[in-house]
Amino acid sequence: MLSALESILLSVATSEAMLGVLGNTFIVLVNYTDWVKNKKLSKINFILTGLAISRIFTIWIITLDAYTKVFLLTMLMPSSLHECMSYIWVIINHLSVWFSTSLGIFYFLKIANFSHYIFLWMKRRADKVFVFLIVFLIITWLASFPLAVKVIKDVKIYQSNTSWLIHLEKSELLINYVFANMGPISLFMVAIIACFLLTISLWRHSRQMQSIGSGFRDLNTEAHMKAMKVLIAFIILFILYFLGILIETLCLFLTDNKLLFIFGFTLSAMYPCCHSFILILTSRELKQATMRALQRLKCCET
Repeated sequence: MLSALESILLSVATSEAMLGVLGNTFIVLVNYTDWVKNKKLSKINFILTGLAISRIFTIWIITLDAYTKVFLLTMLMPSSLHECMSYIWVIINHLSVWFSTSLGIFYFLKIANFSHYIFLWMKRRADKVFVFLIVFLIITWLASFPLAVKVIKDVKIYQSNTSWLIHLEKSELLINYVFANMGPISLFMVAIIACFLLTISLWRHSRQMQSIGSGFRDLNTEAHMKAMKVLIAFIILFILYFLGILIETLCLFLTDNKLLFIFGFTLSAMYPCCHSFILILTSRELKQATMRALQRLKCCET
């Protein structure tokens, strides 16, 4: 039986997961409809669609994993199935971070204003930048996947032989966990750099507007602010997500850890849920589609 606090936290995490599925499904449907209507899909919409699909899978995997562990259903689940879920999560998690980073880079290239020749070259050759991002994804995935396999194998051994845990130091598991996530972490660092450069671009643009005596925010400033909201929200929520997954992993070492484990699940579920709604609110097309959907629901009720 769960305590009252555990039940509340689990309800919050489950609500986050359900809202995340709804929000990301909405993004997929809007972009799919736009693709069918216009017979083409822009790079931004492709990235948004891929990001939403990867997050739907992420939500289902972490939710299923959390429920099996909270209600001790791992005893009934075949170890091969649990191992397969772990491998799928490693791939999907890597893809999700890659799509988020790619979105940040394309916002940066589209909105930022620098005169440096490297930036101008990247801005003119967005297609080559996209190819480079794909190559970077493959390289980071190949580098981190073997370490992720080692962590998954170690957990599998622990589940079949609890005495093995005595021989594994907490620091060793933490180090293995961090190195296994070096691919997503490296992509995350690229997103931080893009956000930092956008901040510099906004600062320089604001100074330029002040020098010409304009007291109003122009369209360029608004575009900077929207892109920075998306990137900063991604950075904060991904840190919470990473901490949540880390807490769930460290719960292997703790007895009577159900409350802490559910807290980690609550933290990790915030990222794919909240960021999808931030994307909807900061995108003109998605916001308009939301208003149309709400108006139709209102008409159906009347």
